Amino acid sequence: MKSLTLDRLREFSEMFVQDPVNRIRMNAVVKSGLSAAATNQQEDIDNPMIFSTELKTGKVTSQNSSGRCWLFAGLNTMRFEIMKKLNLETFELSQTYQMFWDKVEKSNFFLESIINTVKEPLEGRLVAFILSNPIQDGGQWDMFCSLVDKYGCVPKSVMPETFHSSNSSMMNRLVSLKLREDAKMLRVAAAKKAKVAELREMKQGMMAEIYRMLCICLGEPPEKFDFECRDKDKKFIRELGITPKEFYKKYVGQKLADRISVINAPTADKPYNRSYTVDYLGNVVGGRPIKYLNLPSESLKRISIAQLSDGEPVWFGCDVGKMLLDNRGIMGMKTFEYEPLLDVSFGLDKAGRLDYGVSAMTHAMVFLGVNVVDGKPNRWKVENSWGDKSGQDGYYLMTDEWFDEYNYQVVVDKKYLTDEEWKAYQSDPIHLNPWDPMGSLA
Repeated sequence: MKSLTLDRLREFSEMFVQDPVNRIRMNAVVKSGLSAAATNQQEDIDNPMIFSTELKTGKVTSQNSSGRCWLFAGLNTMRFEIMKKLNLETFELSQTYQMFWDKVEKSNFFLESIINTVKEPLEGRLVAFILSNPIQDGGQWDMFCSLVDKYGCVPKSVMPETFHSSNSSMMNRLVSLKLREDAKMLRVAAAKKAKVAELREMKQGMMAEIYRMLCICLGEPPEKFDFECRDKDKKFIRELGITPKEFYKKYVGQKLADRISVINAPTADKPYNRSYTVDYLGNVVGGRPIKYLNLPSESLKRISIAQLSDGEPVWFGCDVGKMLLDNRGIMGMKTFEYEPLLDVSFGLDKAGRLDYGVSAMTHAMVFLGVNVVDGKPNRWKVENSWGDKSGQDGYYLMTDEWFDEYNYQVVVDKKYLTDEEWKAYQSDPIHLNPWDPMGSLA
């Protein structure tokens, strides 16, 4: 390795001061920050919140200080069905209910993963990865389906927000502390020749502790509940003693088995028209496995437009923080002019950003609309879950250029795939490492 010399640093300084524009750039950024100095107002002007296809939904939701976007997005697509069936102005399903069962199932998934890897070295990459984040808030579409299939859903009034559903960090920290302690106990027992059956018996006591901790933080979910509401025409609706699974079947009724994940990952190791899964990614043991079909970005747009045109919202996952104009909710490739401001070029393409850790899916939201001109989309309407004080009354706008660069996943009904695409999805999936970029959670 070679250090920088003082002479070389003086050369850099001389090069900087020789261009008077650099001082103007420096003054602007020092005073206002990079993003404020680089903001391009024209991107906002060129992209009004108007769409040729647009769905109406209820009041914008808020995940508060938690990472439950994937649950909010999934439940927001489901509440769309409830509002249509019951003629409601707005409606909200309980995100706390789904969060509770997700934490329970993730804890069991974690401990099972520890049991499955007791012969792996503690310092190895696999065990280190499993230990890295036992019950983070994030998730994937197939994980959402596993929860709904097993536990159904309930109205928000039945299991409302708690302090720790809205502020999850301390709860997660303490549950993770207990789970890592449990992991050590299981590995120590295994090293002393305990059998798998004995480890699983130990696990039952561990899970009882985790269940108690989660009940204290989130409340205990109901086995049955009463549902009452009034529709837009003031008609009263009452359902007594219904279970969460019965409520889902009667009032939502989506065939989740028909909803599949389609991704755009243009890296060399993931050929298009192939299906993929990610090892050690999931929540419900024995639930729906993670499975993706990798297609070009244009295909993701085609099937999303088809579903929106049929009056159905689209769950999607993206890297929301990139080129996001917060106060206007604009996700656009021209929102910030960083390159001319800094006099540099950022040359990584989408594949390069995935391969080199620059970008990955970080957030899930819902497409509610699209603007199509001469058969081509140019902007997309997005329902976010950051409350109505963010974006434009809680709604965001994604330019079509941004879709190509930072959108990674859409969930659509299988009927919108071509025969060739459906055949590719049904093929045996290629297994990806747990730390693959496409294993990231929204």
